[in-house]
Amino acid sequence: MFTGIVQGMAQVSSCQTFGCNKRLKIQFPESSMQGQQFGASVAINGVCLTVVEIDQDQVSFDVIDTTLALTNIGLLEPGARVNFERAARMGDEIGGHVMSGHIMTNVEVREIYRKGESFHIRFSVDTGVDAKVDARRYLFDKGFVGLNGASLTISDIGDDWIEVSLIPETLKMTTFGQLEIGDKVNLEIDSHTQATVDTVERVLKERGVVLP
Repeated sequence: MFTGIVQGMAQVSSCQTFGCNKRLKIQFPESSMQGQQFGASVAINGVCLTVVEIDQDQVSFDVIDTTLALTNIGLLEPGARVNFERAARMGDEIGGHVMSGHIMTNVEVREIYRKGESFHIRFSVDTGVDAKVDARRYLFDKGFVGLNGASLTISDIGDDWIEVSLIPETLKMTTFGQLEIGDKVNLEIDSHTQATVDTVERVLKERGVVLP
């Protein structure tokens, strides 16, 4: 379990291919992995990965082909910077919202602009019959969303896009300030929202209500 409060940025040291899978070695900030254990979970850009090797502040993860295809982990190259969060422990404060590290899809950066002290990023969301996953039905104005592992509030929304507004502290702690137009960002839907929407839709269908 994760809280969506990104603990900092780390840098990819190497990516080794093993058949259809990859081993990702990441250099973390000094002491940020202190006490880390084999088999523990770490969110990398919001993706829950399992620790397979530890060399002081360098930690390695094996990534399967499904994860590589679904998330932006498959696009990472040595030198790339990523958001990270260690798994939450019992009793930790949930400053964001509960996240599983299971990515639904990815969204693409459409627009980046500043408005006063706020930094705004707009993401395109695939919709319609061509969309691999219909994530748009779970996205609401002022609703929670996980983007590259960060728990954020949707500040504006359209038919095929969502927008978030970021404060300077978020830009300092995450890779959002380094994003460019066209970059892919991992999206995780709030599990409570997903369960509620799915339940309501199922009940309506059972009652014969035709959904748009």
